[in-house]
Amino acid sequence: MTESVNADPAELAKFSELAHRWWDPESEFRPLHQINPLRLDWIDQISPLKGKNVLDVGCGGGILADSMARRGAHVLGVDLATKALRVAQLHALETQTPNIEYREIAVEALAQERPASFDTVTCMEMLEHVPDPGSIVAACARLVKPGGWVFFSTINRNAKAFMMAIVGAEYLLKMLPKGTHEYAKMIRPSELATACRAAGLDVLQTSGLQFNPVSNRYWLNDDTSVNYMFATRRPLK
Repeated sequence: MTESVNADPAELAKFSELAHRWWDPESEFRPLHQINPLRLDWIDQISPLKGKNVLDVGCGGGILADSMARRGAHVLGVDLATKALRVAQLHALETQTPNIEYREIAVEALAQERPASFDTVTCMEMLEHVPDPGSIVAACARLVKPGGWVFFSTINRNAKAFMMAIVGAEYLLKMLPKGTHEYAKMIRPSELATACRAAGLDVLQTSGLQFNPVSNRYWLNDDTSVNYMFATRRPLK
């Protein structure tokens, strides 16, 4: 393992500064609260969570990790944003969330420590915030058991995504703080698929996530032009 950590200090600082607002459904994290039931159900339908050992990479304040634990999974959430992790731990204590643990550790380090340990790995809304997303994908692939599932979500890189995810969401609708996303760090589905194949993961399902600002409603469909998710699987052999 190299001494450098695959994280952007500015990104960690950004999310740490907002840590106290993670569990406020009307805060800057409102979109995460709104989309969480959709992505949770999608994951649970493909790889049922009950009784499974699940890793949530880049868990932040624990919105997805907490909900997966409440579906019956044994969940480990990892992140490098110290304040966000403390908020996640506090929320779990206050709400008595069962079977959940949080650790401040790089996923690459965890992959060396606990290879092939998890039935399911999730990495949602994180890849577009790190210097080397391919390294994250590879680590997730090492951490999942043969036959296990790895789920990713991120944002496409094209003109439509720029207009909707940055101009629309951050500047016009003010759904997210300005500077939340950088266009150059967005990832095309073809690029993520290439990283998955290089890591030995088979891309088996994809889904797009859509938003209507008039009705304030989110839904899933086949349109991956802006926000999208991958369901990948590590082959048994």
